[in-house]
Amino acid sequence: MTIQKKDSNSIQLAAKYIKEGKIVILPTDTVYGFSGIVDNQSNFKSDERIRQIKGRAENKPLIQLIANPEDIYLFTNDKIPQKLLEKWPGSLTIIVHTKEDAPLSAHAKLPTIAFRCPGDEWIRKIIKECECPIYSTSVNRSGQKVLDTAQEIEEEFSKEVDLIISDGDKKGALPSTLVSLDGQEIKVLRQGSVKIE
Repeated sequence: MTIQKKDSNSIQLAAKYIKEGKIVILPTDTVYGFSGIVDNQSNFKSDERIRQIKGRAENKPLIQLIANPEDIYLFTNDKIPQKLLEKWPGSLTIIVHTKEDAPLSAHAKLPTIAFRCPGDEWIRKIIKECECPIYSTSVNRSGQKVLDTAQEIEEEFSKEVDLIISDGDKKGALPSTLVSLDGQEIKVLRQGSVKIE
């Protein structure tokens, strides 16, 4: 099923599907992304479903989207430099070390997790409705180009995902900038639309 982002029920429907363990394609503030719930307690294994659809290696973790910048401290004891937090909400992904008592059993197996607080308020409302992070990874087959038109996405993946929310084409959209932390040292692993000085 495909609906439009501008539809009045798009937030509620996306959140309902995600909370039920289904896979949804969402327009983000960067590129379109596969999304699913971060929750091993319900045994949905939405991250595994996303990897199967993409054909992605199991050892490549997925970015997790959070609703508020301060939510990152639920999952890490790392001290995030202020100049990074100032870029949130926005298209910056930060890899942090996972703290032992982080909520959600999905985090227990991962020493580090990549988090992003997206710049689009619409998608942050979906995350708030879900009451936990959601996975996000670009819409494409692994090793292939990222799909940036609504028609391509519909043709390629409509039979493999449960819901597509369309917001037109995203020609030329850049992925998020990806950084990791080593103490207070910031390492830029992928340069996207956000510049880190």
